[in-house]
Order: sequence, then structure tokens, then C-alpha cells
Amino acid sequence: MSLERIEVSFGAQNLILETGKLAKQANGAVMVTCGGTAVLVTACMSAKPRADIDFFPLMVEYQEKTYSAGRIPGGFFKREGKPTQKEILTARLIDRPIRPLFPEGFFNDVQIVATVLSSDGENDPDVMAIVGASAALTISDIPFDGPIGAVRVAINDGQFVLNPTYEQRDNSEMDFIVVGREDGIVMIEGEAKAVPEEKILEALEFALEKLQPIREIQNDFCKKAGKPKAQVQLFSVHPGLKDKIASIINGRLTDIYKIADKERREDALRDLLEEVLSDMSVFEEFKVGEREVTESDIKLLFDQIEYDEVRRLIFEEGRRADGRGLKDIRDISCEVNVLPRTHGSSLFTRGQTQSLAVVTLGTRRDEQMVEALDGTTYENFMLHYNFPSFSVGETRPMRGPGRREIGHGALAAKAIRAVLPDKEKFPYTIRVVSEILESNGSSSMASVCAGCLSLMAAGVPIREAVAGISIGLVTGEDGKYCLLTDIMGLEDHFGDMDFKVAGTRGGVTAVQLDLKINSVTVALLGEAIHQAKEARIQILDKMRSVIEKPYDDISIYAPRIVAMHIPSDKIGEIIGPGGKTIKKIIDETGVESIDIDEDGKVFIAAVNKEAAEKALKYIEGLVEVPVIGKTYDAEVVKVTNFGVFCEFLPGKQGLVHVSEFSNGYVKDLSKMVKVGDKIRVKVIDIDQMNRVNLSKRQADLDRQ
Repeated sequence: MSLERIEVSFGAQNLILETGKLAKQANGAVMVTCGGTAVLVTACMSAKPRADIDFFPLMVEYQEKTYSAGRIPGGFFKREGKPTQKEILTARLIDRPIRPLFPEGFFNDVQIVATVLSSDGENDPDVMAIVGASAALTISDIPFDGPIGAVRVAINDGQFVLNPTYEQRDNSEMDFIVVGREDGIVMIEGEAKAVPEEKILEALEFALEKLQPIREIQNDFCKKAGKPKAQVQLFSVHPGLKDKIASIINGRLTDIYKIADKERREDALRDLLEEVLSDMSVFEEFKVGEREVTESDIKLLFDQIEYDEVRRLIFEEGRRADGRGLKDIRDISCEVNVLPRTHGSSLFTRGQTQSLAVVTLGTRRDEQMVEALDGTTYENFMLHYNFPSFSVGETRPMRGPGRREIGHGALAAKAIRAVLPDKEKFPYTIRVVSEILESNGSSSMASVCAGCLSLMAAGVPIREAVAGISIGLVTGEDGKYCLLTDIMGLEDHFGDMDFKVAGTRGGVTAVQLDLKINSVTVALLGEAIHQAKEARIQILDKMRSVIEKPYDDISIYAPRIVAMHIPSDKIGEIIGPGGKTIKKIIDETGVESIDIDEDGKVFIAAVNKEAAEKALKYIEGLVEVPVIGKTYDAEVVKVTNFGVFCEFLPGKQGLVHVSEFSNGYVKDLSKMVKVGDKIRVKVIDIDQMNRVNLSKRQADLDRQ
């Protein structure tokens, strides 16, 4: 294979695609470079389709090699281990737009592997990996209805920025990844700071225009380096088999889909399928060659008949399976403080989808350290999403979160992050856990609503409430389509789109679009995003009826954190030699921890407010500079025949000479005062050696 190279403008820099040098045994391999960041993406396909399956076995892996940024991995083994959250989320970003572009009935194993080989710390490799996956599939012999283009869009100073750097993204009101084809958008993933819907649509139009050159150069690249597409065996059955199954069902699906309750409906569907499978002999005439009709064939076609019936009900009768209208939201109930000893909790139920959200407030020591190619950061906000099997009435081992759980949690976190208080205003580490107790569609958006309620119940001063909803799509012939508000599980399964939109009353905070069709237009998404806003306002009204604003104070069970600022040159005095002083403060005041930033910010965490304020006063005293003429409450630490040594500020002592102790003659100081006594003193002099002279006599006169 000859070396081929092609280049296209990619924001402020150029995007370079190369093939023919690396990984030549893969079906397709492309090196994508932008600036100093390079990603190798390979695509491989098995020689034969996998037997007895009813799904497309696509596997996507994304790996960030630490050597790409000139670092050695941490930990004992000093090598890359299980995928990080960033790697999992990026693998999902690659998977979601390419999955609907493979042929129907294509059951060969396909694996995409994207490996970051070089990172300049400015350009995020994730969009490059999406482009690389599309390019590798396009030039390979793997059947693929591409190519697709991908860009990231930010807003700085009111202007759209194409493929921004990490620094530009930090200062942006929006961070969107948009993937598209010539005729529309395929996938969206993004977060925003309550940006109005109209601006979101402008960004999508901008992105769709700017990704076209990236898509088009892949066609040019394919002409230079592409392979002929392989003739693969697609799943096929006898053309009369589907009609035979439909005749056995005999229209009973129509009655089943009048059952609103999910469990009863699924039981009826299960019974009907078992009836169809009970006598396989009736399908003998429908075998293709020597291949017998299998149960997998029947289940797949049964699913297709369900698909047809669900869509018929929507288009012909304007009715959904649970009887709702196209824009109706399922019944919603909200509760807060449902758990007695947590820092904040809520229960959000929408139809048969239920999320229990629990907030835990921690100190800075609870922050999550994130090691990434662009450096090490500390996250003070986490949202974790759990989806136990009982939420859908199933049994399966519980072995930690999968890719889906991590993706749903990340989306909910994006939705809420925009309204969180600044760290300076609320110096807590915040962890929200969403436990999905029931699921029948859009549990991630239920997690947004429940998470917001629990934060307000925990006393976290969020700027405003956030809610989310999912809009579905069913397409028909001649360009007909229906948008469905608040889709349930079967509408997600049989529908063409899952468009999740979260936000406040004023704007959007998070968006996620996944399709099962090739693409949708921006105009259709505009209709959907406004339909989502109507639903979101209804949900926010329901949430406000339960809790209107965050509670004024945090839970009595949460740690108390007091923040202050000290001069940076005083940090050493607070810490002391070997940490002696700060340990003394912790021991004497009973606080949990004291953390000090390099710029002088001090965070005191304690079980109760009294201990935190005691430590605060102690530190204020340590950094305070004695002022001549000012009086202080002091404690006697040593008594001598010439005077009394007193600690008048934490760590600062001075001498009350015997002549300044009292107006009268003092013969023996030890008979008038002892160690531990509290006396009032006045600073009367500070000599060149910074020794402080005090006077009890003058302090007493001032008091009179």
C-alpha cells in the first residue's frame, strides 16, 4: 500500500490524515494529526458473521497512552490499566455516530481501536478519533455508509470557535461535539451555561457547515487509498416468514399495546412470543437452503412486527402505547429529604422511571484527582449513576458500573454543573449519587431532576433549578414524522431518535442526541428542542411546588467548612516547623482538617460550626500583627520575679514588667497571678528585635 496524505483546515490549525505506513494488516488504518496531537485509528472486521445473534457486534476502544504526553503512568505497575472515564466516554462518542451507518443484518464483528500516540496538551484527541474512525472505515473494505465529519464548537466573547483548545474551552459558554453527514446531523454531545435554544441552533448550523470539508476530504482520501467494499453475508430469512409470524399473532399486538402498565404489557408480549415459539414445525417450509429457521430468527422478526405496530399506532391513531398524546408527560411526583441521616436526598418519579438521588458534602481532601493528558486536575463535583438489575425486574450480577452507567452519569453531571456555586462561595466537595430504582425510559434525565432536588435539599446554593426531558422521533413515508415528548423504553427501542435536553428556565445546560437513522436536519432539531423546553418548564414547575429554592443551611450531619484568606508570606507560620503549629491547631480546636492553598486561601473543615470558628480565630490571631496601643485578652504562660510572660495572640508572647502590672507596689508577683490566668493587657512597645512589651496597668486604666 502506498503512503497517502491529505490535509484540511480544522479551526485555527490543519487536520492531517495519513495511511499506508502504520498498522497495515488492519482492514483500515488512519493516522490523524492536529498540531502536536496524533491519533492512530484502526478498523478490523471478522471474516464471517457471528452465528445466532440478533445485533450488530461493534466494539470501540479508545486509549490514551501516557507516553504521548511525555509522562509515566502512576500507580504500582507503572503502565496503563483499565479505561479511565475519559477513555470510556470518548469510546462512546466514536461508537454512537457510526453504529447506525452499517448495513441492516450485518453481523460480522467489527472493532475500532483509537490510540493516542502524541498529545500537545492543547488539542483534545476525541474529535480527531471520531474523524479517524470514519476515515478508517471509509477506506477499508468494511461496509459503511459514511463518511461523517466531526467538530467541536465553543463560544468565546459571543463568537463561535471551531475546534477550540483546552484553554478556550475553559472560558467558553458552550462545549459541543457535533457529528454530521451531508444532509444533517448524526450525533450531538455537549454542555452549556444556560445558553438559549436559539443560540444552540445557531451553533448546530455553524457546526454542520464547518464539518462538511472534513467529510468531503475523506471521499477524496478514499479515492486515493480506499479498498473495494467486501461482499459480506447479511442476515436474511425467507420472505414469507414474517407474514407467517404475523398471521399467528393475528392482530393481538394492537390489544397488547393498549396496556399502559409496562410489566403487564411485557408479560403479555412474552406470553405471545412463547406461543409463537411453541411449535417450530410450522416454520419448516420457510427454511433457506439447508438453514433451518431458528428461535433467534423468530425473535428478530417478532421484534420487527412490534416495530411496525408501534409506529402504526402513532401515525394512524395518534396514540402511544400507554395512551398518552404525543406531547404528554407521564405523571410526576417529587419528594425531598426522604432519608434521615444523609446530607440531602430526593425521590423523583416520572411514570415508571424513578431516581433516588443522595448528596454527600465533603472537604477538599475528598476531591477526585483526575490524571489526563492535559495535566492533573481535582474535581470537586461528582455525579454517579447506578442502574441495578431490579430497576427493570431482571437478575444479573452486580459488577460495578458499565459504559452505559458512566455515560449517563456524565450527561447528568454536565446538566447540573452549570448551576453549581463557585468553589470560593461554597468550598465543599459535592458527590451526587443517582440510584435508579425503576426504569422505563430516560433515567438519565430523571437523574438530573432528582440530583437538582437533592442539592437544594442539601443546602447547596445552586443558581437555579435544572430539569431534563427526552424527545423521541418516529419517521414514516413521504417525509412524515412525529416528535414524542418523554419517551418510554419501547419508544426508545422502536423509535429513530433519543434527543435528551436539560436546562434551566432560561436556557440549555446539556444536550445528547443519538439516532438509529442516518441523520436529522437542524430544522427538525429546532422543533424538538422547543418541544423539550415546553416539557422542561412543566417539570420545573412541579419541582418548584416541592422545594422553591435551596435550604438556607446545610445538614447538621454535613461537615462545616469555613474559608479565609491569609497573606502568602504567613503560610509558614500557620504550618509551623514540620507541621507542628497546624497539628496543634487541629488538636486544640477539634477540627477535622485545615487545608492551605499557595495563594493563601485557608479551608477549615469541622464536624460542628463552633470548632471551625474556634480554629478560624486561632489562625486569625497567628497572622495578626500586634498594634501598639491595642488591648488584648492574654493568658499567663510564665511568672518571674521581674514580670509576667503572656500569650496575647496565638503563638505570640510579650512581657508585662512588674512595674506595668499594677498601679501599686508589687512585692511578689507569684502571689498575685499564676500560670493559666486570663488577664487584659495593652501593647505599649515593640522593640527592634520585635519583642513586645505589655501593660496590665494601662489596660485596667483604659477599662475604667
